[in-house]
Amino acid sequence: MKISKSVKIAGLALASTTALAACGSSDSSSGKSGDINCATGSIKASGSTAQKNAISEWVNAYQAACTGATIDYQANGSGAGIQDFINAQTSFAGSDSAIKDADLTKANARCATGDAINLPMVGGAITASYNVAGLDKLTLTPSVMAGIFDSKITKWNDPAIAKINAGVTLPDASIVQFHRSDSSGTTDNFTKYLGATAAPDWKQPGGKDWTAAGGQGAKGNDGVAAAIKSTPNSIGYVELSFAQDQKLSMASIDNGGGAVAPSAESGSAALALATVTGTANNLALSIDYKTQNPAAYPLILVTYEITCEKGLPTDQLTLTKSFLTYAGGSAAQGKLAEAGYVPMPSELLGKVNTAIGSLS
Repeated sequence: MKISKSVKIAGLALASTTALAACGSSDSSSGKSGDINCATGSIKASGSTAQKNAISEWVNAYQAACTGATIDYQANGSGAGIQDFINAQTSFAGSDSAIKDADLTKANARCATGDAINLPMVGGAITASYNVAGLDKLTLTPSVMAGIFDSKITKWNDPAIAKINAGVTLPDASIVQFHRSDSSGTTDNFTKYLGATAAPDWKQPGGKDWTAAGGQGAKGNDGVAAAIKSTPNSIGYVELSFAQDQKLSMASIDNGGGAVAPSAESGSAALALATVTGTANNLALSIDYKTQNPAAYPLILVTYEITCEKGLPTDQLTLTKSFLTYAGGSAAQGKLAEAGYVPMPSELLGKVNTAIGSLS
């Protein structure tokens, strides 16, 4: 079987059996089929909400092919997923930001016989989604987004918004801004983007926890998307898959090279510009938020699976490795674009597959 990609998940093995058996699998949505090297047992998973829809697709497909396996993914946010992994409650964690600094030190201690590694598995576009009656087209710049999310631009017909949306009728209505209430990798990426592109208008520190004044919090990408859907004149940042699920309007972003709409294709163009900053099998990435490529949507994130390169208990290792191997294959990766995600570039996937193969 050829491996090419994987997704984020965290898991705690509950069963003691880990025998491998060759199981046939098929992917009717992509027309491709192949063998899954099935493992038996159970793992629990937690972390990123951004990848929730992708994980659900993959878990359902894996368990349908491998009837002796149970994979339970809890989308409780990247910060909570990392803490679950550090506390040895899971086999691997899903995070929209690479694990680093003090968290990495703690994760390495948990792994004991090896280091924790970042495996980039799923790309995503972070949308500025909105709910304004009659407003079917909207362009935002980094500085205008900074003003909105720092509660300095509070009306939809503010001159700063009108200036970049000539010919568009903007209502004289107050902006209702939504952000994440939980510790979130999506927030981390969103604030990193504004920090890189909107200075000096954005002065808030980056990180998983929202610090700007004003606005309303909602839990998870699904929670933010649902809040926007039910609230007139609202806006929030939410991963593309969830915006599509709720049929939300999404702004184009102009980084200086022209307005670019969020999509799997424009996200892929931006992800292709990312560079690996980690070493060996630790594949942490640096994203070029400042790109002015007219084909690239600049506000993207990468979801990592974080696990022990060495040191997982045997009853957790076998199913974890088997599932990640399936998730890195062409059938699983073929589901991503249709579900509103961005596949990993092929060159990077080769490195991901090598890293998955090294797990022991």
